[in-house]
Amino acid sequence: MEELVRTNDAVFLSWLTARLNGENIDAVVLDTHASVMEGSISAIQRRVMVESHNLHRAKLLLIEAEEILNGTGPADGIFD
Repeated sequence: MEELVRTNDAVFLSWLTARLNGENIDAVVLDTHASVMEGSISAIQRRVMVESHNLHRAKLLLIEAEEILNGTGPADGIFD
């Protein structure tokens, strides 16, 4: 397993895990309990891990997410 991303953004984490699942990429979220236990200071981020052979495909999904957030991706104009 290799680390794909670290985040405390629950919405992004939910989207990413759903998107990975939709692409048949198994993902494991680590440090969830530690993140909750430390409270609201966000010192411990959750890590999304994927199998090594799926890392490249998973990184392509991160690029897609960045494009959507920047308004240049496939979801551009969806809310117009």
